[in-house]
Amino acid sequence: MADAIRWGILGAGGIARKMAEALNALPDADLAAVGSRDIEKARKFASECGIAKAYGSYAEMAADDNLDIIYVATAHPYHKDCTVLCLEHGKAVLCEKPFAVNFAEAEQMVETARKQKRFLMEAMWTRFLPVMERARQMVSEGAIGELRMLQADFGFRAGWDPSGRLLNPQLAGGGLLDVGVYTVSLASWFLGAPEHIASLAHLGQTGVDEQCAMLLGYGGGEVAILSSAVRTNTQHEAVLMGSEGMIRIPNFWRATRMTVTKGDETETIEMPLAINGFEYEAEECMRCIRQGKTESEVIGLNETLSIIRTMDEIRSQWGLKYPMEA
Repeated sequence: MADAIRWGILGAGGIARKMAEALNALPDADLAAVGSRDIEKARKFASECGIAKAYGSYAEMAADDNLDIIYVATAHPYHKDCTVLCLEHGKAVLCEKPFAVNFAEAEQMVETARKQKRFLMEAMWTRFLPVMERARQMVSEGAIGELRMLQADFGFRAGWDPSGRLLNPQLAGGGLLDVGVYTVSLASWFLGAPEHIASLAHLGQTGVDEQCAMLLGYGGGEVAILSSAVRTNTQHEAVLMGSEGMIRIPNFWRATRMTVTKGDETETIEMPLAINGFEYEAEECMRCIRQGKTESEVIGLNETLSIIRTMDEIRSQWGLKYPMEA
């Protein structure tokens, strides 16, 4: 298409591959380049995903004038530098979650985007899934009465690999930043910023959170009960509990189904994904760029900063600091 948005992907890991699959299936997206610190890895990714250009450095790709937006899919500690680099080269950016390691990094990213007047969004793809949008609409319309409590968990049993990204403090490992962010973001979407935060975690042999529990309190008495883990399998369910009903969303982070219970009646709503789920956040980015917007209304930058601030407070309660924060 003549008006296709031209995409580049920084990083050549598993999540980058999912985005490549989605972009290649969208008629108004042109996946034009991939960048990695390892040129051979970039070339292999490009060959397998049908991408014309492969770069062996992030800076080279950021300087490519034939790109409109760059998806940052690098490891957590590189999100800030990669995002700032791309923004300063005039690119819009979709940055994978967690948006940054901490609030200070996130604030620098947001300040750069606003200074450069470029689009920037956290890649919280879950918010754009059809079932999640429907759940949000139903709650806002009062389908389950007043929302009083939210419960969400996301945990899995990773293999023991102290040098891998999940358990390595040098890579900002641990459950909170990797998957806990989904639960904290969900609570923020439905309930806003918490007024009270209580949490506890098991910090394992490498010093990162192998599992944690979080309790968030809000001004109207609402409560969010959240948990995450990288060494424990959990249900991956979100439950929205209202004064008149309940919504259960299995596998909420990649949801295609929910059940709505009100009194004695239960309805199941199924909304399958068009591709793999990553297409919806990509479409939101392209919609915003075409309309000249620098932020998404679905997950704005102030909310992203609020989510990071909440996670900073949670980690401070555990005494967990990463080496790059010392």
